[in-house]
Amino acid sequence: MNARPRAIVAMNPPALAENLFGPHRARLNDLVDVSAEVITDFDGALASHLMADVEILLAGWGCPHIDHDLLDRMPGLRAVVFAGGTASSILDTVEATRRGIVFTNAGEGNAQAVAEYTAATILLAGKRAKYAEQIYREGRAFVDREADLLDSGNFGRTVGLVGASRIGRRVAQLLQPTDLRVLIYDPYASEEEIVSLGGLKVELDDLLATSDIVSLHAPATPETEHMLAARELAMMRDGAVLINTARGSLIDHDALRRHLRTGRLDAILDVTEPEPLAADDELWTLPNVTLTPHIAGATGNELHRLGRDVVDEVARYIAGDAFVGFERVPGVV
Repeated sequence: MNARPRAIVAMNPPALAENLFGPHRARLNDLVDVSAEVITDFDGALASHLMADVEILLAGWGCPHIDHDLLDRMPGLRAVVFAGGTASSILDTVEATRRGIVFTNAGEGNAQAVAEYTAATILLAGKRAKYAEQIYREGRAFVDREADLLDSGNFGRTVGLVGASRIGRRVAQLLQPTDLRVLIYDPYASEEEIVSLGGLKVELDDLLATSDIVSLHAPATPETEHMLAARELAMMRDGAVLINTARGSLIDHDALRRHLRTGRLDAILDVTEPEPLAADDELWTLPNVTLTPHIAGATGNELHRLGRDVVDEVARYIAGDAFVGFERVPGVV
């Protein structure tokens, strides 16, 4: 019987490993000879000892970036499995590819968590749940829904999704059983792809001008930085809701504050710029703003899904099968 491949776990805080792998520990131990210690940095004697003959690196957020020099210290490394969105955030993927190291991620599991959170948030925004809770709490008496919440509901409401990313696509799919009208802006997605998601392909300006709820699902790149600035935010309809579960840099927060201050727009922000906001930022106190601490991604028991996906990828590697979340670096053979 062949010996199990040696594996190490690198992430920070160390307790994250148990949160990820707890229910899957027995299966993981059957597959690989995994170190009990969790590496939080690669400088100590223990890390050097473990790195000497490691074949599989199981990484999570907080893992130190693995560059050319660190790869030299792991001559037997053949696979990196990252419990996050993209291995490039913790690995020099170009150098790894040149060395024949394969790498993968658990981004699908995290995308599911974000999409579920976003779809739920869209539906609650359409019902004006935050406003209803506020007037109920303030009045502490019967609320006449027909008088006070006549502009609530999700029948025929228009939702605009900015980005047909992995998460944006899942959100669109989750909204398909509803009576919402879904518009999608993504310059890289075909009209056929958008239609298959139950959406209508539109330009960004049209989406902003006609949507009751706008949800952002674009990546953070130089091209998307402040893609919603003063001009774009001014296009949004009075009373529209802006949801951001992507990255804070997509929105010009100074411009957003001006619209929120007047009450013209509502915002539900799971990410901000900066993150967290300064303690005296007015967004903390504006009644038409909901702030959550980056909880759309996997939290609590949802981490077990990511751990399961990591262990599934380890099993594929050992069986000689291709990774489901295999990442390829364009232009590198």
